[in-house]
Amino acid sequence: MSFPNNFLWGGAIAANQCEGAYNEGGRGLANVDVIPHGPQRFDVAMGLREMLEFEDGYNYPAKEGIDFYHRYKEDIALFAQMGFKTLRLSIAWTRIFPHGDEEEPNEEGLKFYENVFKECHKYGIEPLVTITHFDMPIYLIKKYGGWKNRILIDFYKRLVTVLFTRYKGLVKYWLTFNEINDILFMPFMGAGLVFKDGEDQKQAKYQAVHNELVASSWATQIAHEIDPSMKIGCMLAAGSHYPYSCRPEDVFAAMEKDRESYMFIDVQARGYYPRYALKMFEREGIHIQITKEDENILKENTVDFISLSYYSSRCISTSENNKDGLGNMFAGTKNPYLKESQWGWAIDPLGLRITLNALYDRYQKPLFIVENGLGAKDEIEEDGTIQDDYRIDYLREHIKAMEQAINEDGVDLLGYTAWGCIDLVSASTGEMSKRYGFIYVDKDDQGNGTLERRKKKSFDWYKKVIESNGNDLS
Repeated sequence: MSFPNNFLWGGAIAANQCEGAYNEGGRGLANVDVIPHGPQRFDVAMGLREMLEFEDGYNYPAKEGIDFYHRYKEDIALFAQMGFKTLRLSIAWTRIFPHGDEEEPNEEGLKFYENVFKECHKYGIEPLVTITHFDMPIYLIKKYGGWKNRILIDFYKRLVTVLFTRYKGLVKYWLTFNEINDILFMPFMGAGLVFKDGEDQKQAKYQAVHNELVASSWATQIAHEIDPSMKIGCMLAAGSHYPYSCRPEDVFAAMEKDRESYMFIDVQARGYYPRYALKMFEREGIHIQITKEDENILKENTVDFISLSYYSSRCISTSENNKDGLGNMFAGTKNPYLKESQWGWAIDPLGLRITLNALYDRYQKPLFIVENGLGAKDEIEEDGTIQDDYRIDYLREHIKAMEQAINEDGVDLLGYTAWGCIDLVSASTGEMSKRYGFIYVDKDDQGNGTLERRKKKSFDWYKKVIESNGNDLS
């Protein structure tokens, strides 16, 4: 096995799932703060249940997260012990602009991230920063309707101008929007969308999609103007769709589901809407407000690289007899050839190789895996250890597939950041028990615990992987 000498090994976290300190340092209230743990979570994330402030009787896990805000030095030191070359993390928009539409940024928020980035560089860790990882000021939702309103493009331009200027020389790699295609599945979490009775939800979603795509292209232009060495990437919730059978209807349905997500990256990587998307808009009666300036910005400012999350492949059937579903937002058909995680996600290492090839063949731009991991319930043994061999097995097989994609298939892959390198709040469920990390955090689903950090068996395993540049996976 062989990885490029400059391959960026590391881990990934997100502000809304780990920072906490929701009301400190001048921070404003965000959409992710008011999405509760429990049965209501998905309805709120979908925009089907309006919750724009805290309500009695709910547990809001993002309030505290894992307290990275106060413990970042301790956590970054642990990441450095594993030998991280890069750390993916995100900005909380409301730390920089508490309402989102202010003229001047919040200095205390800017200073916090400056300190975090400097702490990373102290250990030789390159920050990889997501500008918007589901975070949106509640004020922008209440006053403007979230990303349905194109005025948010201007607010986003102001945000990125401040970030690129302030962190020039500290941050080289930026991602504009996390899992941008999740707007279709979690519109409140993804774009601050709340739907009113009778509203055309599909029209609203795709207008918000367009506004984010234009904002992403503006960010690319602004970054390259401020510092030509900055690299701007887009980010896709990836995972190829398999037809359940060789029935042509199943094959076509799988192709359509892939296109549903590829459309976002087609625009960001190629600079224009593909014809299949325009035909879909026409067929569905969707009328996107696209200006001539929008078209020019999209065309002239394509991304430098494409990043992706990959947890599992998906399976599609057009037969009602086979639609038994999966346990995540990308609902589909159970694949009879694959095992599943405790949360019902198909475990498919070869699917990662297939997905990488599909993306690289399509775009011929460098790729970056910025999320991959296994959510599982970890148990502390009597001797205090956490024997998470199941996580090691999952990661080992996915890293092997990654290496094959590089060396056998010729995929240009920049790096790999394992998701939730420290246990954090699950975005989809709000649980802490759905653990991904190499580092255990003492906190339960109800918010109880000391927040003590504890290394798992996978900590030393991943350290060995990085030290050997992927050559030792034993």
